[in-house]
Amino acid sequence: MLANTLLLASALILGHPSAPTGRPSLRCAVVADSTPLQLHASGKTFADFLADAKARREGWLAINDSARVDAGLVARARAGGGTWRLLVVAVDRCGDSMNSVPYLAKLAEQVPGLELRIVHPDQGRPVQAAHRSLDGRIATPTIVLLDAAGKDVGCIVELPQAIRDWAHGVRSTVSADSLHAGIRAYYASNHGVGMTTEAVEMLEAAKRGDVHCLRGAP
Repeated sequence: MLANTLLLASALILGHPSAPTGRPSLRCAVVADSTPLQLHASGKTFADFLADAKARREGWLAINDSARVDAGLVARARAGGGTWRLLVVAVDRCGDSMNSVPYLAKLAEQVPGLELRIVHPDQGRPVQAAHRSLDGRIATPTIVLLDAAGKDVGCIVELPQAIRDWAHGVRSTVSADSLHAGIRAYYASNHGVGMTTEAVEMLEAAKRGDVHCLRGAP
């Protein structure tokens, strides 16, 4: 009975119109310019990453096939132009990566000047260490935005902001199973909108000269 109540509460919170929508900007830790540029240059395209994926392969393929990005978000990302790089630290076994990276790849495909590359944590550990979750963990995916000069100008760590806020608020009061069920429910209903919206907001902030960095949930 209690478990059912917790799951119901999770569903209500996830769908509640008054759920937190604010996306605070946090200054990202400084990373040497050459490191992210070199990592990005050495990273895989999403097509190559997908071809090599073994863990959760069916899930990756299914989400990639169905992934779409709202035309309004694409238009916003294109506005102002410029040269930008998305450096993504991810692994195929990570469910959060599987539910976010395909949408980011679809966004990048439609935005001239925005190039996405993926590196494994074995190579991307310095970037993860510089952009930790709220409780100090390194996490996947870690997404860093680089400008034309290779400067670190934004990040998103692990989870979209809305589900991060929810998970942070209920983590101490629900079981791990209920927490993960709520996160899975969010992904199933959100279809990448949260992650792509935050990526566009990060890009817009960088074009204004601001750093927009979103950390993952503890």
